Amino acid sequence: MNANERRQRILEQLNEKGTVQVTELSEQFKISEVTIRTDLRILEEQGFLIRFHGGANLTSMLSFRPESKSEMTTETVLEERYSLAQSPKSRIAKQASTLVFPGASIILDSGSTTLLIAEELVKIGNITVITNSLPAADVLSANNDITLVLCGGTLRHKTRSLHGAIAESALTGVTADFLFVGADGIDPINGITTFNEGYAISGVMAKAAKKVIAVVDSTKYGRSGFNQVLTIDQIDCLITDDGIDDEGRIALQKAGLNVILV
Repeated sequence: MNANERRQRILEQLNEKGTVQVTELSEQFKISEVTIRTDLRILEEQGFLIRFHGGANLTSMLSFRPESKSEMTTETVLEERYSLAQSPKSRIAKQASTLVFPGASIILDSGSTTLLIAEELVKIGNITVITNSLPAADVLSANNDITLVLCGGTLRHKTRSLHGAIAESALTGVTADFLFVGADGIDPINGITTFNEGYAISGVMAKAAKKVIAVVDSTKYGRSGFNQVLTIDQIDCLITDDGIDDEGRIALQKAGLNVILV
C-alpha cells in the first residue's frame, strides 16, 4: 500500500467514525507513528481533518452520508477529492523521481513536496539519499536498497526537520547528483523564498549538488517570503505544474531556468 492509498483509507475511516487515533492507525498499517502523524499533517493542510494530540477529527467538508447513493459512490467522491488536492504536488514529485538514475546521490530538503518525492524514491532503490527531513527519512528507511544519510542538528518542530551548524557540517565534502528543494515562493528576481527560519542549510545543500532542482507548485509563483532560500542563479531547473501562466513561465526561462511543466 502506498502513501496515497493509506491516506485514502484514513479518510474513509474518518468518514465512518469521525475521529482516528495515531496509535491505532500505526498498528493497523504497521508503520511508525511518525509516518502517521505526517499523513495527518498533510491531510490537515489539504483541509480534510483537524488534528489534536494523538489523533484527528473529521472536518465538515467530509462529514456527509448520502441517502440516495451507495457506499461505493461515497468512496469515489473521497478519492476524487483527495486526488484533486494531491494532484499538482504529486505530479511534480513523480516527474522529479524520473530524473533519478540507478546509483544516483540525492540531497532532499524538507517540505511537503519533497516528502512526496521521498515516497516516489522509496520505490526505486540503488540510490543514496541525504536529507534533513525526519518524515522523509522515515519513508525512505523502508527500502533496504537505499543508502540513507540523515543530517544531525537541531530539530525544528514545525517542519520536523534538522538545522543548524551540525546539520550543515554533515554536508562538508559531499558531492551529490541532485538537490530537490521546495519553497514558499518563487519569482525571477528573488529566486526561491520562505516564511520560515532555519533556511541556511538549503544554501549549503545547493553548493554540494551538481544540479539544483526547485520543486514548487504554481500557486507559489509571484509570492515572496521573508527569507531568501536560493538566488535564481543557484537553481538549474524548476519543476512546476501547468497552472503557472505563460508570462510567469517565460519570465523564469529568461532568468535562466529550465522550466518543466507537469
